[in-house]
Amino acid sequence: MRRLLLGFSLAVAFGMPLVHAADNGFSVVDASIPEIQEALAEGRVSSRQLVDQYLQRIARYELQLGATLAVNQQAQAIAERLDEERKAGRLRGPLHGIPIALKDNIHTTDMPTTGGAVAFEGYVPPYAATIVNNLEEAGAIIFAKTTLTELANWVATGMPDNYNALRGYGMNPYEPRRDPRDGFNDGRPVMSTGGSSSGIGTAVSFWAGSIGTQTSGSLLIPSNNTRLVGLDPTLGRLSRHGIIPITMDQDSAGPMTRTVAGAAVLLGAMESPAGADPNDPAVGVCEPPPGRDYTAFLDAGALDGARIGIPRAYYYEPVTPPGEEAARGGLSKDARVVMDEAIAVLREHGAVIVDPAVIPSHVADDPDDNQLLFGNCYDTQVRGQDRNCSVVMKYGMKRDFNAWLQSLGDTAPVPSLTALRAFNTAHPQRDAIRYGQQELDFSDEMDVARDRARYEADRARDLRLTRTEGIDAALQANRLDALLIPSWAGEQLADKAGYPQIIVPFGSVPLSTTPPLPEGFEAAPMAFGVAFMGTACSEPTLLGLAYAFEQATLRREPPARFP
Repeated sequence: MRRLLLGFSLAVAFGMPLVHAADNGFSVVDASIPEIQEALAEGRVSSRQLVDQYLQRIARYELQLGATLAVNQQAQAIAERLDEERKAGRLRGPLHGIPIALKDNIHTTDMPTTGGAVAFEGYVPPYAATIVNNLEEAGAIIFAKTTLTELANWVATGMPDNYNALRGYGMNPYEPRRDPRDGFNDGRPVMSTGGSSSGIGTAVSFWAGSIGTQTSGSLLIPSNNTRLVGLDPTLGRLSRHGIIPITMDQDSAGPMTRTVAGAAVLLGAMESPAGADPNDPAVGVCEPPPGRDYTAFLDAGALDGARIGIPRAYYYEPVTPPGEEAARGGLSKDARVVMDEAIAVLREHGAVIVDPAVIPSHVADDPDDNQLLFGNCYDTQVRGQDRNCSVVMKYGMKRDFNAWLQSLGDTAPVPSLTALRAFNTAHPQRDAIRYGQQELDFSDEMDVARDRARYEADRARDLRLTRTEGIDAALQANRLDALLIPSWAGEQLADKAGYPQIIVPFGSVPLSTTPPLPEGFEAAPMAFGVAFMGTACSEPTLLGLAYAFEQATLRREPPARFP
C-alpha cells in the first residue's frame, strides 16, 4: 500500500483518545451544517463529540477511500476550547465548533500544505490562507486536508482524478471498486471522483463540509460525481491568498457540502468582513450581503416567476462549429431524460422557461467568434502548435506558481517551477512523475515577459467569448435570472468568465466507459446533477434558485456502502 503523508490522520496514529457520542445519539452521518448548528445550540452534541465521531469514521473507512491527506492533531483541543466558549455564551460565528476540511492546496499553519506533490511532503507554510483565517474567525475547526489531483491537476493530462504521489488514488464512495480494464488497472477507481478537488470525505461524513478550488471544473465536477452541492463563486468574491495557484485569472475557492444551506453558510464564513484583501487585488468585485449572511437568500419559493434559460446549442443538442465536420456536445439519451425532468420540476414550481436561450459565442459562424473553437491549451499544444487555443492557463501557471513560491520566502521547498520539474525528474522512485509532467513542462516553456502580449490577447478573447458574447449576452437578451446547465458541462464557459455556478444533486445515468467494462461487472450509476449559472456577483440569486430546486426534489442520497 502506498505510503501516507507524514502526519496522516488515523485516530490511533495520533494517539487521540475518543469519547462516545452524546447520550441522545446525535450522529454526524449525513448531518448537514444547519443540523449540526442546531444540535450544538440545543446541547445535543458538543464540538469535541463531533470531532471524535468524525475521527472514528476516518479510522473506519479511510484506507478504503483515500480521502484524507492530514488531520489536525490539535482538533480535539480546539473543539474543547470552543465548547468552553459556547458554555460561556461566546460564539465566534455561524461555524462555531464545526469541523471543516480543506483541499490540500490551501495553506494552514498547523497541518502540511502539499498539493499532493513529493517535493512539498510535510511542508508547513509560514502563513495561513485568508479564507482559513476567515473560517476560524467564524468559529470553524480546521479539521483536515482532503486529497486532490496533484497540484490541482496541472501536472499531467493522463493523471487520474484524485491521484497524487503522496496518497495514491482516491475512490468514489458510490462505486469504490478499482478499474479492472487492461491499461486502466493501475489502482484507479472505476468511477471517477471528478476534478482536482475531492468530495469523497464530505460525501461519507468525515467532516461537516469542505473547501475546494476550481480553475476549470475542479470543484463542480467532483461535487457532481460524489452527489454534493458545489458552489464556485464569482472570481474576486473570495480571496485566493495562500492557495497554491494555477492561474489567478481563473482560480477560485468554494464550498462543497451536502445541502445548499450548508454551502450558503460556508460561503459567508469564507468571505472577508470588509469584502477586500490587500493580498488579492481581485477581491472586492462583489459587495458582501449584510452580515455576510447568504442564508437570507434561501427561499423555497424562489423558482416562482424566475426566468431560467435553456442553452440548447452544445449543452443539450450537438452543434458543429464552423470549419469542422464533427458535431460537439449534446446529451446522451439517459442524460436527456434527467434534464427533461429537471425542466419539468422548474415549470411545476412556477419558473418561466426560456427555451432556447442562445449563447452567441456557441453558434457564431466566424471561427474567431466561436468559443467552442478556443479551448485551453493542453500538453500537445506546445509552443508553435498553440495558435488555436488559449494560453491563459499555461502562462498563468508559470507566472503565478513562481510568485507563490516567492511568497514562501526561505521556507520554499523549491525556488521555481523549473526546480520543481528537476526535483520530480530526479525522484522517479518516489512516483513523483508516475504519469509524466507534461503540463508542468509546457507551462515552463512560457516566457512571462516575451509571451505577455499573446497572453493578454488570449485573455481578452476568453472574456469576450464567455462574458460579452457568452453568458451576459444570453442573460440580457432573454431577461434571465440564470442558465440551466446539465451537470458540470459549463465549466469552461463560467470559469473563463469568472462567473458563479452552483450544482445540485438530482439524477443519475449509467456509467459509461471506453473501452467498456468486462461483461458481468455491474457498475453503479454515475450521478448527474443540474447547475445554475449566472452573471458576476449573482450568488444570492443562484443560491435561492438552487435551494428551491433542492427542496422541491430532495434527490441526494448518501453512499450506502459507508453507513
